[in-house]
Amino acid sequence: MADHDITSPLLPPSSSSSDSDHVILTVDPVDSATALPNPFAFIGCGEAPSVPAPVTVDPFRNDTPRMEGLYEFVRTVVCLPLAVARLVLFGLCLAVGYVATKIALQGWKDKENPMPKWRCRVMWVTRCCARVILFSFGYQWIKRKGRPAPREFAPIIVSNHVSYIEPIFYFYELFATIVASESHDSLPFVGTIVRAMQVIYVDRFSPSSRKHAIKEIKRRASCNRFPRVLLFPEGTTTNGRNLISFQLGAFIAGLPIQPVIVRYPHVHFDQSWGNVSLGMLMFRMITQFHNFLEVEYLPVISPLDDKETAVHFRERTARAIASALNGVQTGHAYGDIMLYMKAQEAKQENPSSYMVEMTRLESLFHIRSLEAVEFLDKFLAMSPDPSGCAQYDGFLRVSRLRDCPLSEKVFAFIDTERSGTITFRQFLYGSAHVMSQPGFHEACEVAFAECGGAVKDYIVEQELRDFIQHANPGWKENEVHGLFELFDKDNDGRINKDDFLSCLKSNPLLIAFFTSHQQHNESGCNGVIEIV
Repeated sequence: MADHDITSPLLPPSSSSSDSDHVILTVDPVDSATALPNPFAFIGCGEAPSVPAPVTVDPFRNDTPRMEGLYEFVRTVVCLPLAVARLVLFGLCLAVGYVATKIALQGWKDKENPMPKWRCRVMWVTRCCARVILFSFGYQWIKRKGRPAPREFAPIIVSNHVSYIEPIFYFYELFATIVASESHDSLPFVGTIVRAMQVIYVDRFSPSSRKHAIKEIKRRASCNRFPRVLLFPEGTTTNGRNLISFQLGAFIAGLPIQPVIVRYPHVHFDQSWGNVSLGMLMFRMITQFHNFLEVEYLPVISPLDDKETAVHFRERTARAIASALNGVQTGHAYGDIMLYMKAQEAKQENPSSYMVEMTRLESLFHIRSLEAVEFLDKFLAMSPDPSGCAQYDGFLRVSRLRDCPLSEKVFAFIDTERSGTITFRQFLYGSAHVMSQPGFHEACEVAFAECGGAVKDYIVEQELRDFIQHANPGWKENEVHGLFELFDKDNDGRINKDDFLSCLKSNPLLIAFFTSHQQHNESGCNGVIEIV
């Protein structure tokens, strides 16, 4: 072999070579889906997480959402006169209970302390009316198993939540203080009765409201002069066959808890609220000969010691209830109902497929239910097909992006199955994954500064156009204008910092287009490399 020095040519000259010779290497192109690099690597973001398949258990599905069959039709017709009598009885009891409650509340202004005993005795009239109301809904008798523990041994009661029937039953049976949404206070007639129960109001979407509610739960449960505190830790109704995630409110106080479970045995009519309207549920109840309700009081569960966390206490209680129900606990939460209702309003073919088990998603990415609903609004605007899949062009239209290699990379990032379409779960998981990266917020701040926000506290369209066209060559003026309109929420011709950061938080995938330090190759590769 000949010796070569550093100045020797790597390739020997051929007889046909000339001074301008060069070598052309042809490289076979690889599949574009696997060749596209991660467009979010600059913020420390790894590949998009694989999206778990939807669970087969739907804890909200009602078994009999519609009246079907000859028996149902005949029974409804036969029971119509009975339904009229029951409605009259219901109205009469509601009126009597309302008057008795008004008398019990008359002149009582100290709502922070327990209701005086004489007022509680007046409330017995309302409680008896509640039992007659249950009778009017077809619950002539109620099967009980076990007994309520004395208040001093179990100041807090938790129960699964299936229908609007349980609050009425517990009002009659226990006259407990319940934790409920503020919206209940404005209900006609019922709101007055709710106030007499010294309800602890909570706004589930307000951290300060939830903190105040937890403080009140602990204060009232620790004082034997107050009624026991009743909570539905699921936060919404289910079909009663399984449980969804429990909220922590009942367990933070660290006081003994008595779990209670309710069952509604049925053959023709599932009494769970589920995806049935309240009016239809009530109508079917009063046109039944009899509705079955079983209530089981489970043994009291106490904290193991002072070191047991509220999370572990909650898990032990949930296991006890799930075991008694012979069911499972899923990762669903109230946010899943919000997603379901939004998909149902949009007339999606399978709205259940839009539920994502919000509790698990929140633990992974710290995304809240309202944020997930906003992402669903965007996904539905992409016009998904009946199977719930959105196309690439719909993604571009809603995101105000142009068809370019970088847009293809962003779409491929969330298209984890490489199918050419995306589902809502993929869109949500991919967006939440990007938004949860430690470098995301800093990248948003830097993007605002580099677009012109470092000099003043706002950006005009020309500055955004200059930045986008420099970082992503090929964008036209009208395409940048569409992106500007997405950020300019108040249509004042400028984007302030709060609007800029808020828009990127709502559309985290757009951060890939605001990276001047990482130029994205728009031209791609034609599979030919020339070595001169």
